[in-house]
Amino acid sequence: MTTQNNTLTFQPGETVVYPSHGVGVILAIEEQEVAGFKLKLFVITFDKDRLTIRIPLAKAKGSGLRKLSEPSTVEQALTILATRGKAKRGMWNRRAAEYNERLGTGQLTAIAEVLRDLNRSPAQDDASYSEQQIVETAMDFMSREIAAIRQITQSQARELITQSLAKAPHLGTAA
Repeated sequence: MTTQNNTLTFQPGETVVYPSHGVGVILAIEEQEVAGFKLKLFVITFDKDRLTIRIPLAKAKGSGLRKLSEPSTVEQALTILATRGKAKRGMWNRRAAEYNERLGTGQLTAIAEVLRDLNRSPAQDDASYSEQQIVETAMDFMSREIAAIRQITQSQARELITQSLAKAPHLGTAA
C-alpha cells in the first residue's frame, strides 16, 4: 500500500528520516480512532532507540518526515566536512541553541555544517560537555543516514565522516 500526502509517498518497509529521532523504518500505515476521529497513521520504528511512533499522515510533511537523502547530498555533506569551519562568536548558550536548531532540521548538509563548525584540531583544548553532546548527536544522526543510504555499517559511515573532518583546515591555520 502506498500512501501519498502533499507529495510525500511512503510504503511499509521504506527507510525514512524523522528529524527528532533520525533514521527509521515504516512498519505500517494504519487507521486508528482518536477522540472520535479516524486517523491514518504512519507507524515508524527506530531500532537504535527501540522506539515506535505513530505520525498522522496529515502531519507527516509538517513534522519533517522525509525520504533518505540522495547520494549526491551525502557527497555534498562530506565535502562540507572537509572545509574550514566558520568561527562563531558570542555566548555559548546562543551558539548551542543555533546548532541544536540546525540539527533539528534533520537535513544532512545542515548537520554536516554543525560538525564542521565544531571540529577541533588536536592542538585545541578539549570541548565542553555540552559541545561534546552536540557533536555526538550530529555524528550519530549523520552516520545513521549515510549508513542507510550507502548500505554500510554505522561504524563505516562514522569512519567516512571522520576522514572528511580530518581533511578540513582548522581555524588559526593556513588554508
